[in-house]
Amino acid sequence: MNPPEPTTSPLRFQASRWLWGAHRQTIWPLLIKGPLPPYRRQRWDTPDGDFIDLDWVDGAPDQPCVVLFHGLEGSSRSPYARSLMRAIHARGWHGVVVHFRGCSGEPNRLPRAYHSGDAAEIDWILRRIHALYWPALFAAGISLGGNALLKWLAENAQSDEATFLLDAAATVSAPVDLAAAESELARGLKRGYARYFLRSLVPKALEKAMRFPGLMDVAAIKRSRTLREFDEAVTAPLHGFRGAADYYARASAGPLLHRINTPTLLLHAQDDPFLPFSALPAASDLPQEVTPDFLAQGGHAGFVQGAWPGNMAWLPQRLLTYFDRHTACNLRVP
Repeated sequence: MNPPEPTTSPLRFQASRWLWGAHRQTIWPLLIKGPLPPYRRQRWDTPDGDFIDLDWVDGAPDQPCVVLFHGLEGSSRSPYARSLMRAIHARGWHGVVVHFRGCSGEPNRLPRAYHSGDAAEIDWILRRIHALYWPALFAAGISLGGNALLKWLAENAQSDEATFLLDAAATVSAPVDLAAAESELARGLKRGYARYFLRSLVPKALEKAMRFPGLMDVAAIKRSRTLREFDEAVTAPLHGFRGAADYYARASAGPLLHRINTPTLLLHAQDDPFLPFSALPAASDLPQEVTPDFLAQGGHAGFVQGAWPGNMAWLPQRLLTYFDRHTACNLRVP
């Protein structure tokens, strides 16, 4: 595969000089995440007898809605979710952060959890939200949520279901090649990111193993030091994959991107420490409905700008400006 061509964003991103570098851009948002938006929590029962929690910000009746699918072990409290939902609330739109199963602060009921290719979960959620009749409906996915959203967009393109349900979509730092992403996070200092995720993934899996004995190898869970080992012990057996390699192959959205026919922004930083830039598709290989925005800097879902201590205003502005172009009622940014 040829490496993708960097592109220039209509809203030029320039990393803060004092916060130069991929790791700083990736980690610093955890320190400047800012206040929570005025969330309203709602619980939905799933078709298979489980539940998910959704955190809403409410807007005016005639305004669009933005659905956000978070990243691995993320939630409505994640820095990117806070900044995007605050921006949505400020302009009077509706927004909702959909928590994947087990990510809202309470263990889910069933053995299954969530994974990077969970397009079926995306499908029933978007159908239910679409039924609430918005003048325009948009979806954004961050990291894991971005890969799952892209997979759903591709799998529902031929039937035109994706274009029926969504006016536009956007993904940020989506690991569209899961095997390449896992390999990257098993190298050198980047192993610290894997350990960060495992710090919550492993206890949650052990708690689930106690409630549902015999489904997972408890010793293998405890031995997990990489995401591949965790996916081999937990993600694969709980979600019908033959192993980690099968999961990465079947859940990666990269090979399916050429199918997408919904207007979609594909935002990614060239210095993203979670995925080598060469693992992204070349811009010339993407369909015309997909707009690649491959930036030189920004880290993984970081994109921090401004004087000390910096701010995360650029990313919401970029996403909402893109959605503005596809708003059925031609709303203007205030």
